[in-house]
Amino acid sequence: MLLVYTDEALLPGLMTPEAFEQFEELGRELAAQGRLQMTAGLAPVETATTVRLRDGHAVVTDGPFAETREQLGGFSLAVFDREEDALAVAARVPTAVAGCVEVRPVVDFPAQ
Repeated sequence: MLLVYTDEALLPGLMTPEAFEQFEELGRELAAQGRLQMTAGLAPVETATTVRLRDGHAVVTDGPFAETREQLGGFSLAVFDREEDALAVAARVPTAVAGCVEVRPVVDFPAQ
């Protein structure tokens, strides 16, 4: 899984027509290779709601889980045979110039 983090304040300057095309091209390439399972951008962080279970009760808080400069802005679920392949794709995400792309394996839990 590729988790894309960016400082939302910088997004207007980052999301140029060229960056959109780079995202689209990367998605088309991964889809053509049969790697891409799904990809999506997320609504701005101020729309987030966080739920925590405390003493058996749900505590609902407006805002994201953590207050950081870089927020989770999108993700791609893709299948790679090697970590090196996932890292190479992550290095092509255009918004990584002002944030980062976290590459994390997905755990497949066995059915009960």
